[in-house]
Amino acid sequence: MTHHGLFISFEGIDGAGKSTHIAGLAEAFRAEGRSVTLTREPGGTALAEQLRGLVLEQAMDPLTEALLIFAARRDHLLRVIAPALLRGDVVLCDRFTDATFAYQGAGRGFDVQVLATLERWVQSDEGLLGDPAGNQPMKPEVDSVIEPHLTVWFDLPPETAALRLADARLPDRFESQPLAFFSRVAEGYAQRQRGHPERFARIDAAQPRERVWQAVRQVFVEKGWLQAAPLP
Repeated sequence: MTHHGLFISFEGIDGAGKSTHIAGLAEAFRAEGRSVTLTREPGGTALAEQLRGLVLEQAMDPLTEALLIFAARRDHLLRVIAPALLRGDVVLCDRFTDATFAYQGAGRGFDVQVLATLERWVQSDEGLLGDPAGNQPMKPEVDSVIEPHLTVWFDLPPETAALRLADARLPDRFESQPLAFFSRVAEGYAQRQRGHPERFARIDAAQPRERVWQAVRQVFVEKGWLQAAPLP
Protein backbone atom coordinates (compact mmCIF):
# COMPACT_ATOMS: atom_id res chain seq x y z
CA MET A 1 0.00 0.00 0.00
CA THR A 2 2.90 2.33 0.62
CA HIS A 3 3.92 3.25 -2.95
CA HIS A 4 7.56 3.30 -1.75
CA GLY A 5 6.69 5.18 1.43
CA LEU A 6 8.37 4.10 4.67
CA PHE A 7 6.58 3.88 8.00
CA ILE A 8 8.93 3.99 10.99
CA SER A 9 7.89 4.10 14.63
CA PHE A 10 10.02 5.07 17.62
CA GLU A 11 9.24 3.27 20.88
CA GLY A 12 10.48 3.16 24.46
CA ILE A 13 9.50 3.96 28.01
CA ASP A 14 9.30 7.57 29.16
CA GLY A 15 12.82 8.91 29.60
CA ALA A 16 14.42 6.58 27.04
CA GLY A 17 15.40 9.54 24.84
CA LYS A 18 13.73 8.40 21.63
CA SER A 19 12.20 11.80 20.85
CA THR A 20 15.66 13.38 20.80
CA HIS A 21 16.65 11.38 17.70
CA ILE A 22 13.47 11.60 15.62
CA ALA A 23 14.24 15.13 14.43
CA GLY A 24 17.80 14.10 13.54
CA LEU A 25 16.55 11.16 11.50
CA ALA A 26 14.04 13.40 9.72
CA GLU A 27 16.86 15.75 8.72
CA ALA A 28 18.97 12.83 7.51
CA PHE A 29 16.19 11.65 5.21
CA ARG A 30 15.47 15.16 3.97
CA ALA A 31 19.15 15.66 3.20
CA GLU A 32 18.86 12.72 0.81
CA GLY A 33 15.84 14.20 -0.93
CA ARG A 34 13.05 12.31 0.83
CA SER A 35 9.80 13.95 1.90
CA VAL A 36 9.24 13.34 5.60
CA THR A 37 6.07 13.37 7.70
CA LEU A 38 6.96 13.74 11.38
CA THR A 39 4.15 12.87 13.77
CA ARG A 40 3.27 11.30 17.12
CA GLU A 41 0.77 9.19 19.03
CA PRO A 42 -1.57 9.72 20.62
CA GLY A 43 -1.96 12.76 18.41
CA GLY A 44 -1.04 13.89 14.93
CA THR A 45 -4.41 15.44 14.05
CA ALA A 46 -6.57 18.08 15.71
CA LEU A 47 -9.01 15.44 16.98
CA ALA A 48 -6.29 13.02 18.07
CA GLU A 49 -4.48 15.77 19.97
CA GLN A 50 -7.68 16.53 21.90
CA LEU A 51 -8.00 12.85 22.75
CA ARG A 52 -4.33 12.81 23.77
CA GLY A 53 -5.03 15.55 26.30
CA LEU A 54 -7.83 13.50 27.83
CA VAL A 55 -5.71 10.35 28.02
CA LEU A 56 -2.74 12.11 29.61
CA GLU A 57 -4.62 14.21 32.12
CA GLN A 58 -8.00 12.67 32.98
CA ALA A 59 -8.51 9.67 35.24
CA MET A 60 -10.27 6.78 33.47
CA ASP A 61 -10.50 3.02 33.47
CA PRO A 62 -8.20 0.95 31.19
CA LEU A 63 -10.91 0.13 28.63
CA THR A 64 -11.86 3.80 28.20
CA GLU A 65 -8.18 4.64 27.88
CA ALA A 66 -7.63 1.98 25.20
CA LEU A 67 -10.71 3.03 23.24
CA LEU A 68 -9.64 6.69 23.21
CA ILE A 69 -6.14 5.77 22.06
CA PHE A 70 -7.44 3.62 19.22
CA ALA A 71 -9.97 6.30 18.25
CA ALA A 72 -7.10 8.80 18.02
CA ARG A 73 -5.11 6.25 15.99
CA ARG A 74 -7.93 5.74 13.52
CA ASP A 75 -8.18 9.47 12.79
CA HIS A 76 -4.39 9.70 12.59
CA LEU A 77 -4.19 6.86 10.08
CA LEU A 78 -6.99 8.23 7.93
CA ARG A 79 -5.84 11.84 7.84
CA VAL A 80 -2.05 11.66 8.11
CA ILE A 81 -0.28 8.30 7.96
CA ALA A 82 -2.05 6.50 5.11
CA PRO A 83 -2.08 9.57 2.78
CA ALA A 84 1.61 10.24 3.51
CA LEU A 85 2.60 6.65 2.71
CA LEU A 86 0.59 6.73 -0.50
CA ARG A 87 2.50 9.91 -1.48
CA GLY A 88 5.77 8.05 -0.89
CA ASP A 89 6.77 9.94 2.26
CA VAL A 90 8.93 8.66 5.06
CA VAL A 91 6.61 8.67 8.07
CA LEU A 92 8.40 8.97 11.42
CA CYS A 93 5.97 8.40 14.28
CA ASP A 94 6.77 8.90 17.95
CA ARG A 95 5.00 5.77 19.28
CA PHE A 96 2.37 3.60 17.62
CA THR A 97 0.49 0.40 18.47
CA ASP A 98 3.42 -1.29 20.22
CA ALA A 99 3.10 1.42 22.88
CA THR A 100 -0.54 0.46 23.43
CA PHE A 101 0.38 -3.17 24.06
CA ALA A 102 3.26 -2.08 26.32
CA TYR A 103 1.46 0.63 28.32
CA GLN A 104 -2.17 -0.42 28.36
CA GLY A 105 -1.50 -4.15 28.00
CA ALA A 106 1.58 -4.88 30.10
CA GLY A 107 1.57 -1.70 32.21
CA ARG A 108 -2.13 -1.54 33.04
CA GLY A 109 -2.69 -5.29 32.80
CA PHE A 110 -5.46 -4.85 30.22
CA ASP A 111 -6.59 -7.79 28.08
CA VAL A 112 -4.20 -7.99 25.11
CA GLN A 113 -6.75 -9.99 23.10
CA VAL A 114 -9.11 -7.01 23.24
CA LEU A 115 -6.22 -4.78 22.14
CA ALA A 116 -5.46 -7.16 19.26
CA THR A 117 -9.10 -7.01 18.13
CA LEU A 118 -9.07 -3.20 18.23
CA GLU A 119 -5.80 -3.24 16.29
CA ARG A 120 -7.38 -5.30 13.50
CA TRP A 121 -10.46 -3.11 13.32
CA VAL A 122 -8.68 0.24 13.43
CA GLN A 123 -5.63 -0.56 11.29
CA SER A 124 -7.30 -2.65 8.60
CA ASP A 125 -5.70 -2.10 5.18
CA GLU A 126 -9.09 -2.64 3.55
CA GLY A 127 -10.90 -0.07 5.63
CA LEU A 128 -8.25 2.58 5.09
CA LEU A 129 -7.55 2.04 1.41
CA GLY A 130 -10.89 0.90 0.02
CA ASP A 131 -12.57 4.12 1.12
CA PRO A 132 -10.25 7.08 1.81
CA ALA A 133 -13.04 8.84 3.71
CA GLY A 134 -13.14 5.98 6.18
CA ASN A 135 -16.83 5.19 5.59
CA GLN A 136 -16.31 1.55 4.61
CA PRO A 137 -17.34 -0.76 7.46
CA MET A 138 -14.46 -2.40 9.29
CA LYS A 139 -14.43 -6.20 9.30
CA PRO A 140 -13.35 -7.92 12.53
CA GLU A 141 -11.94 -10.89 10.61
CA VAL A 142 -9.46 -8.79 8.58
CA ASP A 143 -5.89 -9.87 9.35
CA SER A 144 -3.95 -7.40 7.18
CA VAL A 145 -3.20 -4.24 9.13
CA ILE A 146 -1.10 -1.16 8.57
CA GLU A 147 1.96 -1.38 10.79
CA PRO A 148 5.46 0.11 10.69
CA HIS A 149 8.07 -1.26 8.31
CA LEU A 150 10.51 -0.77 11.18
CA THR A 151 10.17 -0.06 14.88
CA VAL A 152 13.19 1.51 16.57
CA TRP A 153 13.02 0.45 20.21
CA PHE A 154 15.04 2.52 22.68
CA ASP A 155 15.69 -0.01 25.41
CA LEU A 156 16.60 1.57 28.75
CA PRO A 157 16.45 0.21 32.32
CA PRO A 158 13.46 1.80 34.10
CA GLU A 159 15.72 2.92 36.96
CA THR A 160 17.85 4.95 34.54
CA ALA A 161 14.77 6.40 32.87
CA ALA A 162 13.42 7.48 36.28
CA LEU A 163 16.62 9.41 37.01
CA ARG A 164 16.36 11.17 33.65
CA LEU A 165 12.73 12.14 34.33
CA ALA A 166 13.43 13.42 37.85
CA ASP A 167 14.31 16.91 36.60
CA ALA A 168 11.79 16.98 33.75
CA ARG A 169 8.66 19.09 33.45
CA LEU A 170 5.62 18.44 35.64
CA PRO A 171 4.84 14.78 34.89
CA ASP A 172 1.62 13.71 33.16
CA ARG A 173 -0.57 10.79 34.26
CA PHE A 174 1.83 8.24 32.75
CA GLU A 175 5.16 9.84 33.67
CA SER A 176 4.05 9.98 37.31
CA GLN A 177 3.54 6.21 37.53
CA PRO A 178 5.74 4.21 39.96
CA LEU A 179 8.86 2.34 38.89
CA ALA A 180 7.02 -1.01 38.94
CA PHE A 181 4.69 0.27 36.21
CA PHE A 182 7.60 1.15 33.92
CA SER A 183 9.21 -2.20 34.62
CA ARG A 184 6.06 -3.87 33.32
CA VAL A 185 5.99 -1.54 30.31
CA ALA A 186 9.63 -2.32 29.52
CA GLU A 187 8.84 -6.04 29.64
CA GLY A 188 5.82 -5.38 27.41
CA TYR A 189 8.14 -3.88 24.80
CA ALA A 190 10.48 -6.86 25.13
CA GLN A 191 7.55 -9.20 24.53
CA ARG A 192 6.54 -7.26 21.41
CA GLN A 193 10.12 -7.44 20.13
CA ARG A 194 10.23 -11.20 20.67
CA GLY A 195 6.93 -11.54 18.81
CA HIS A 196 8.02 -9.35 15.87
CA PRO A 197 11.82 -9.68 15.67
CA GLU A 198 11.93 -8.90 11.94
CA ARG A 199 10.30 -5.50 12.53
CA PHE A 200 12.19 -4.35 15.64
CA ALA A 201 15.61 -2.72 15.86
CA ARG A 202 16.75 -2.58 19.48
CA ILE A 203 18.89 0.40 20.49
CA ASP A 204 20.84 0.45 23.75
CA ALA A 205 19.54 3.78 25.03
CA ALA A 206 21.84 3.78 28.09
CA GLN A 207 24.77 4.87 25.89
CA PRO A 208 25.85 8.52 25.50
CA ARG A 209 23.60 10.47 23.14
CA GLU A 210 26.07 10.56 20.24
CA ARG A 211 26.59 6.81 20.33
CA VAL A 212 22.84 6.26 20.43
CA TRP A 213 22.48 8.44 17.32
CA GLN A 214 25.24 6.52 15.55
CA ALA A 215 23.47 3.25 16.36
CA VAL A 216 20.17 4.61 15.05
CA ARG A 217 21.68 5.86 11.81
CA GLN A 218 23.54 2.60 11.27
CA VAL A 219 20.26 0.67 11.37
CA PHE A 220 19.00 2.67 8.39
CA VAL A 221 22.30 2.48 6.53
CA GLU A 222 22.32 -1.32 6.84
CA LYS A 223 18.79 -1.48 5.46
CA GLY A 224 19.81 0.67 2.49
CA TRP A 225 17.40 3.43 3.45
CA LEU A 226 20.16 5.99 4.19
CA GLN A 227 23.62 6.44 2.78
CA ALA A 228 26.61 5.94 5.04
CA ALA A 229 27.78 9.14 6.69
CA PRO A 230 30.85 10.65 4.93
CA LEU A 231 34.16 10.12 6.65
CA PRO A 232 35.60 13.22 8.34
